[in-house]
Amino acid sequence: MTPATASELDADLEREVVRIEPQPGPQTAFLETTADVAIFGGAAGGGKTYGLLLECLRPFKIGAAGAVIFRRTYAQIAAEGGMWDDAGELYPQFGGDANQTEMSYTFDSGYSIKFSHLQHDKDRLQWKGAQIPIIAFDQLEDFTESQFWYLFSRNRSARAGFRPYIRATCNPVPETDKVGGWLAKLVAWWIDPETGYAIPDRAGAVRWFARVNEELVFADSREELVALHPKSLPKSLTFIPSKLQDNPALTAADPDYLANLEALPLVERERLLGGNWKIKPTAGAVFNRANFGSLPAMPTDVPRWVRYWDKAGTAGGGKYSAGVLVGQRPNGRLVYADVTRDQWSSYARNKVMLQKAAADKDLGVPVTTWVEQEPGSGGKESAEISVQDFVGYDVRIDKVTGSKYDRAQPLAAQVEAGNVDVVAGPWNEAFLEEHHQFTGTDSDAYTDQVDAAAGGVNKLKLEKPRRKGGALW
Repeated sequence: MTPATASELDADLEREVVRIEPQPGPQTAFLETTADVAIFGGAAGGGKTYGLLLECLRPFKIGAAGAVIFRRTYAQIAAEGGMWDDAGELYPQFGGDANQTEMSYTFDSGYSIKFSHLQHDKDRLQWKGAQIPIIAFDQLEDFTESQFWYLFSRNRSARAGFRPYIRATCNPVPETDKVGGWLAKLVAWWIDPETGYAIPDRAGAVRWFARVNEELVFADSREELVALHPKSLPKSLTFIPSKLQDNPALTAADPDYLANLEALPLVERERLLGGNWKIKPTAGAVFNRANFGSLPAMPTDVPRWVRYWDKAGTAGGGKYSAGVLVGQRPNGRLVYADVTRDQWSSYARNKVMLQKAAADKDLGVPVTTWVEQEPGSGGKESAEISVQDFVGYDVRIDKVTGSKYDRAQPLAAQVEAGNVDVVAGPWNEAFLEEHHQFTGTDSDAYTDQVDAAAGGVNKLKLEKPRRKGGALW
């Protein structure tokens, strides 16, 4: 066999074509729908974000148009392995030129795709006067209703060369969710009200809606809606559910991802693996007290402990303060060894915190005390005052972020796996019952022990072993 000539090699290179297309199933249906608004999702790993990136690429040869892809925060856009990284693998293949500063891609035709965020509800007003032919929301459940509908008014263009439209991805949330509950109501027709799962026969079906007397009304066709409300100007909407099994590219690249979803606590597992819109935190759903193990005495093989304080400062009433001692044994099991809790004044609480720090020092192994810092200047000052009292002890401030529910998820996963023990003590009943009743919503009476227990685990996992005298501790 004779070697190929240079001209033959050039010809082969010219014939080489990289084919990029959506996966068969929901991802293809998402890119083929002609609805004015299409919402894609319902579980994790279904290829939602990649489908959104492909959709925004569709008119890249049309110079008089552009798309904006929104996430709620900038960090979500720029996160490792997130949207910006995915775009960096896809868009340059079509001639897209990246601008890291502006978080955008521009193509030879002049068409652009911009990535932006709406961290605060008022940020929507920065788009006043804008004309955006393609508006895309990634994780629509993270956006407020006012953000969505305001941007809906910006979905226009006199020179795009095609009819403007909106595309979005989402994960399930219940109608009671403070931020995304409006989305659950918007897609309710596609969801079984009893099971919370998407109705297969309705997947991708297009409905028509209009706002009449400040209420959204729906019909199966434009003609039906106009007949019911002659002055209405209907728009079309569809919902296309997807699950992990609809994304073989992901399961082939990361076979262990299914195990990650299976390891989630019940509520999150039902949402992100099952695509359940009705599941919500209820008593026993986030933490089931039956899943906690017990120990008759404090174990001696814990290499280091964390004492985490959730603080309140009202004597005799109101909220409780709680200090929780947690460690991890060499076999991986978590242990809660002590809980101190009461409705102390600020002065009395700080005195008890110092007494506990002294007692914890007698354990003979390292103990780190963490003090939760509540949002605002008052919370910062309170945390700093507490730390100043602990001269000679390893005390640190935890600037908490996210909801109570989200912060409790790592602990909830461990409890559901049966990996958490409680050392026998008079505090056990109140501790277990508060966890069992925890929902992470405003209906919870008290959450101080859960907050402290979850905070302790989160900090325990972050701490790295330190060396002392040549030994790890």
